[in-house]
Amino acid sequence: QLQASGGGSVQSGGSLRLSCAASRLNLDYYAIGWFRQAPGKEREGISCISKSSDGSVYYADSVKGRFTISRDNAKNTIYLQMNSLKPEDTAVYYCATLSLLSTCPTRKPVGNEYDYWGQGTQVTVSS
Repeated sequence: QLQASGGGSVQSGGSLRLSCAASRLNLDYYAIGWFRQAPGKEREGISCISKSSDGSVYYADSVKGRFTISRDNAKNTIYLQMNSLKPEDTAVYYCATLSLLSTCPTRKPVGNEYDYWGQGTQVTVSS
């Protein structure tokens, strides 16, 4: 029910904008998290945005100051603007809905707290 898109290959220092769109869910009422998983590494929660009426956001230290999460309610889409990309940002990126809560916890997103997941989109950053 979620679809992540916008990945690609960029050079270090470049930018990409990922999108997370929903077909059957009104994302206005959901907190949405972004996760990434690099080959051979554990999945990492990197950002979360609370439901529209709240709007609070959270960023992991690894992306703070470089990534920006936002939502476009008219398009029922969540975005992750990624600037100043580094080779260590290379991973498959996923979006997911936070279950039970509509406000992001003030800590790194934890995967087992999220239920609906989109398929991933690959981001590759070359040096």
